Amino acid sequence: MRSSVPAALGALVFVTCLMAVAGGQGFTPAPPAALVPAAAAAAGLAAWHAGRSWWPLTLVAAVVYPSLVMWPPLVVASYYVGTSWRRTRDLVAYLVVAALTMAASVVVGRLTGGIRETVTATPANATLMAAGTVGLPLVFGLWIRTKREVLAAARERADRLEREQVMRAEQARTQERARIAREMHDVVAHRVSLMVLHAGALEVRSGDEEAAGTAAMIGDIGREALTNLREILGVLRSPHQPVPLSPQPTLGHLDRLLDQTRSLGISVVRHDHGQARPLGATVERTAYRVVQEALTNVHKHAADARTDVHLRFLAGELQVEIHNLPPRGADLPPRGADLPAPGADVSRRGGAGPSAGGGAPAAAGALPGSGWGLAGLRERVELLGGTLQAGPRADGGFGVLATIPAEAAA
Repeated sequence: MRSSVPAALGALVFVTCLMAVAGGQGFTPAPPAALVPAAAAAAGLAAWHAGRSWWPLTLVAAVVYPSLVMWPPLVVASYYVGTSWRRTRDLVAYLVVAALTMAASVVVGRLTGGIRETVTATPANATLMAAGTVGLPLVFGLWIRTKREVLAAARERADRLEREQVMRAEQARTQERARIAREMHDVVAHRVSLMVLHAGALEVRSGDEEAAGTAAMIGDIGREALTNLREILGVLRSPHQPVPLSPQPTLGHLDRLLDQTRSLGISVVRHDHGQARPLGATVERTAYRVVQEALTNVHKHAADARTDVHLRFLAGELQVEIHNLPPRGADLPPRGADLPAPGADVSRRGGAGPSAGGGAPAAAGALPGSGWGLAGLRERVELLGGTLQAGPRADGGFGVLATIPAEAAA
């Protein structure tokens, strides 16, 4: 669109030049017939080039205005000078050329006489022609130039403020990430390290083989937690730099997770339905996290309950269901006392209540919870286009069902 503007301007100047000379047919002596189209064509070509340099159009105007009273080139040149001059001496040079052009027009009008003298050489008309062909277009061009500069300055200021705002926000995020990393290192990493050290000491000093094995398992879990914690701290401290991360767990690591739960004395049974097949890493990782969070809730609230883990490999999705059953003879809590109504979604409560799974209420020394475990799982699953349901079962247990599209994007 912008490339067609110079061509249209050149054509307009060509046509208006012909019209301007045609309107002055009473001038004497009459110009040669071939001179007018040639001068109009030269003016149109110079106007087409005026966006890149206005000097050719100025020189053409300095010739055709005194000789033919062809004023359109002078008007266009004055406008372009006002909008695009870069140095003061350029503007002064143009004003000198324009003044000489008007003076030459007055001299030619005096020498020619007649209507030509009346139009271009009388003081009033000469002043009016100078104002109309040089003064007004130049002032209008200067106004346009000033307006563009003001708008450009406003845009630059807005862009600068936006960049500064982004930088301040990024700085605040970096400081907050660093603060969180310090807190995690000083508190969590320190406590986990103490746990690993005590587990190692217990493993060495214990004369009970079973206790030593349990201590060794606690130490392994603690060291794994420290490794994951170091990775998280690296991400928090260096958000823009790649941090070497260990492979994330998938369904191939699920049996190890179940074995760790069984080592705590909890009965866990895995059931695979359908033809098992490899899925995307994101799908398998999400399924692993669903099972992990569900088993964590079992550890907290229903350590004496039997837990079943079902993996259903369907045509277009993977279903992960974890539910537990209270041991036989256990007293079930009255419906509606501590558990939500059947089918209620308790994902925002972080999992089961004090008696999730139907077992006895959690002991006073039960593991603390953040209350956002299942809420985080819901967000993780829904990001892949799946659904998560969690709530008490009719048999007194508690169930979690996640449906994850098999073709979810990574």
